Amino acid sequence: MKLHFDPNQQYQIDAIRSITDIFEGQPLNLGEFGFSLNPERFLFQEGGIGNRLLITEEQILKNVREIQRKNEIPISDTLNGMHFSVEMETGTGKTYVYLRTIYELNKKYGFKKFVIVVPSIAIREGVLKNLEITFEHFQNLYDKIPVNFDVYDSKRVSSLRSFAINNTIQILVINIDSFAKDENIINKLNDKLTGKKPIEFIRATLPIVIVDEPQNMETDIRKKAIENLNPLCTLRYSATHTNRYNMVYSLDPVNAYDLGLVKQIEVDSIVTENDFNDAYLCLEKVTATKTRTSAKIKIDCNTADGVKRKSVTAKVGDDLYELSNKREIYKNGYIINGIDISENLIELSNGETVFVGDTFGSLSDEVMKVQIRKTVEEHFIKERNLKTKGIKVLSLFFIDRVANYRDYDSEGKPKKGKFAEWFEEIFTEISGKNSFKDVIPFDVSEVHNGYFAADKKGNWKDTKGNTQADDDTFRLIMKDKERLLDMNEPLRFIFSHSALREGWDNPNVFQICTLNETQSELKKRQEIGRGLRLSVNQEGLRIFDMNINRLTIIANEAYEDFARQLQSEIEEDCGVSFEGRIKNKQKRATVRYRKGFELDEKFKEIWDRIKYHTTYRVEYDTSELIKKAAKAVNQMPAIRKAVIKATKTALEFDNSGIVMETKSSYVTSLEGIFAIPDVLFYVQERTGLTRSTIFEILKTSGRLEDLLINPQLFLDNTITAIQDVLADVMIDGIKYEKIGTKEYEMRLFEDYEIHISDLTFKVQNEGKTIYSNLVPLDSNVEYEFARECENRDDIEFYFKLPFWFKIKTPIGNYNPDWALIKKNEKTVYFVAETKSTGQELMASEKRKIKCGHAHFNEFEDVKYRQVATVGDLD
Repeated sequence: MKLHFDPNQQYQIDAIRSITDIFEGQPLNLGEFGFSLNPERFLFQEGGIGNRLLITEEQILKNVREIQRKNEIPISDTLNGMHFSVEMETGTGKTYVYLRTIYELNKKYGFKKFVIVVPSIAIREGVLKNLEITFEHFQNLYDKIPVNFDVYDSKRVSSLRSFAINNTIQILVINIDSFAKDENIINKLNDKLTGKKPIEFIRATLPIVIVDEPQNMETDIRKKAIENLNPLCTLRYSATHTNRYNMVYSLDPVNAYDLGLVKQIEVDSIVTENDFNDAYLCLEKVTATKTRTSAKIKIDCNTADGVKRKSVTAKVGDDLYELSNKREIYKNGYIINGIDISENLIELSNGETVFVGDTFGSLSDEVMKVQIRKTVEEHFIKERNLKTKGIKVLSLFFIDRVANYRDYDSEGKPKKGKFAEWFEEIFTEISGKNSFKDVIPFDVSEVHNGYFAADKKGNWKDTKGNTQADDDTFRLIMKDKERLLDMNEPLRFIFSHSALREGWDNPNVFQICTLNETQSELKKRQEIGRGLRLSVNQEGLRIFDMNINRLTIIANEAYEDFARQLQSEIEEDCGVSFEGRIKNKQKRATVRYRKGFELDEKFKEIWDRIKYHTTYRVEYDTSELIKKAAKAVNQMPAIRKAVIKATKTALEFDNSGIVMETKSSYVTSLEGIFAIPDVLFYVQERTGLTRSTIFEILKTSGRLEDLLINPQLFLDNTITAIQDVLADVMIDGIKYEKIGTKEYEMRLFEDYEIHISDLTFKVQNEGKTIYSNLVPLDSNVEYEFARECENRDDIEFYFKLPFWFKIKTPIGNYNPDWALIKKNEKTVYFVAETKSTGQELMASEKRKIKCGHAHFNEFEDVKYRQVATVGDLD
């Protein structure tokens, strides 16, 4: 297959023009100069050809500002160096754009020497592949202009001579690590080059330096290395800039999505629910300092909101029973006996050895099986629909351990890892279904393979993406790019190490599944980036139908979490503000109290009545509690087994952020035999009731058998039901009394900062309140209430009670809304809680309002009301 490129994509033309217009005023085709290098000053005596800039920096700054105005980008105050940035979302043809920019700069101004600096092997191989596959396309566009491109090789430094002396377009691709340090060969004196440094061949030409993914080259050492190339200017291309030096063009993810330049995204979320019945443990990492060793582990912990999975730090001798806030399941055998830094493991008192990345007591294997199944099913559906359109479908699996896909026995012979075995079982099952027969007419052994780094024996191994073995792997991936797009090539399912995630992608990747046993550190934008490109057909032509271009991410996390992190990364990486979601930091103001308000007689009248602290006691009938709690437990929802839930959700961009539309949902129940904790002790710790009272509640409820279905879920739901009833019973019998003369101190009235919003009330009549400028409010009903207070003659004084004015209740502190003085025939002192008319209150709100009534009953001449308007006080 031969890939075709469309030279008329307007957004790419705009990006190219945004760079070429920087040099507006440079005489056409006078961008080169000849130089003669003599032994005293330079490397060699031959003549060379370099770039030459004939316009001033003042003219360039003027050009840059004009480009920025046209592209609606913040205007640069100064150039601050000849660095220019282009932002283009992954998958929109960033490499195509900067390669074509080279040809345009040569055509318009005669510039000939270009260096492309890359941060990694993966990106280097991607650039070389793009140079190869676009060569014929650019030759046809630019009248077969002579071009030479090469990759820097420290074993062939003499090739830099050709770069300097040739009078044609010269493109050198070089990895930053090849020249960033003094000990690099390129920076050392070389006898073969008349005792000079190879880098001087590059420096002499004043190259235009193109920096691919510059956010990876922001350290002082790397920035200095790029400056040492003596560039005429640097052109910086990325989707995720750290520093936007003189930004001249921006195509962010939201614009790319809106313009249909990338695939639409949907997430198939595979998560467990109610899975807290086993002793879960994941070893995340082990560390050592001069004084001690420690391990970061993830365990299930008791919290006020039930059992939650949390990361904690443990040392030798720590008991997981205590670290988990006394979860029964960890009571025996879960003391950390040892931490071994060299072997990356911990040893437990029950004899278990746990390595970094290992997990037990979870459904991780079951979840990953479902992920593979959903990936294969989605693949078959898409391949069946797209086959007649000549579009090959590819699925990509990222894994963190090669052994999970392919392992080796004691004799070094390869054997299938668990992922390969599961894949073949699932593929065979699904391909045998009537609806999918003959969709993929190849044997299961031919349709999947791995791209991994290999050792000297050819065995695959885990790496970090920056070794010589990775170098060979990337070449293989790039070499096979077109072959993978051929319908007659059986390979459709690709397993790759998650370390090999940068620099390569394939336009026909329609599914991406991350099968990590440890928590993936892969950023969401990197994860989806491998499949964002628009697909191509068998003729190599790009497909623009958005019904076809759908990328499905099969994720082992909730789709809300995936979308939230993706949105956060887009906002952080690109500076995109989703309207309404991001507060403008500039729109802040200080709430100021009116000078001398504390001496105002009206303020003192009401404040002196409400300023006292109180305490409370409760009385209730235990038999009544048992009766009501047993009924609540009896009426709990049915207790479900632990399940794996798969939910497919389409992600779309709008002004409010990333929004989700659920398309399908599937649930698989899981069987298991679970240890039953000490039920009475567990409930007692969380409710404070006696064991005998708890026993009576459970016995009377008639629901004890549900304990065997899902112990943890039953206990959590039971505690919630009992706590709910207990709160009502306690509040019905609550009695407040003042704590002597203890009162809120006036010094607590301090100015403070807020975000200004539409709900910030601006004070017009300072004399009626304690504020001099603003009243911070939380709702429309509060705003209208404040407006009424200021305008009505019968309201003599009002203020919003400060956040620190809190009433203690059995269910947490309560902060009432307003204090005010109302005068008609007589003066009445009110504390008011504002709620909209017809607003459905949560149970906790109703309970706190009940406590408000009980509290203020103890205060002479003070009335407490729940109202929607000032008129409701009448």
